Amino acid sequence: MAKIIHDRDACIGCGTCAAVCSKYWKMGKDGKSELIGAKKNGNMYELEVNSIECNQDAAEACPVNCIHIEEKGKRKI
Repeated sequence: MAKIIHDRDACIGCGTCAAVCSKYWKMGKDGKSELIGAKKNGNMYELEVNSIECNQDAAEACPVNCIHIEEKGKRKI
């Protein structure tokens, strides 16, 4: 199990995450990316997943590092 964490406030709306991982990411009406199915937790949006899949690519491609991945309670990215 892993957790994908999105700091949407830091997002600049470049769309890279949605381009490399459209199963989990889309562009919102305000021009910022949205993590599909995520729940808001404070200032962050979080989604628990069984497999990281393309989210690793999305996190690594993000120019402002606003996508984070935690596995077993430890931040991977």
